[in-house]
Amino acid sequence: MTSASPSYVELDGAEDERRAALAYVTEAFAEAILAGIESESFAHAALFAALQELVETYGEEAVSAFAGRLPSRIEAGEFTVAIKH
Repeated sequence: MTSASPSYVELDGAEDERRAALAYVTEAFAEAILAGIESESFAHAALFAALQELVETYGEEAVSAFAGRLPSRIEAGEFTVAIKH
């Protein structure tokens, strides 16, 4: 297991590659919904798979630090795509 600084988890990789990866995940999400899988089930599975991959790549400590910053990012609307009312 490799250890990396928590910021490395966020900064590694090109922006274009991340956008392409997000497009693949979004497509898989849509296909799962069309296949009758509940969106919440797919979202939980996707989060689990993502965290599992990050832990394998960066280690528990770095991913824990990364995940620890998620609440403030979520509350700031970083992951919100709908228009707020």
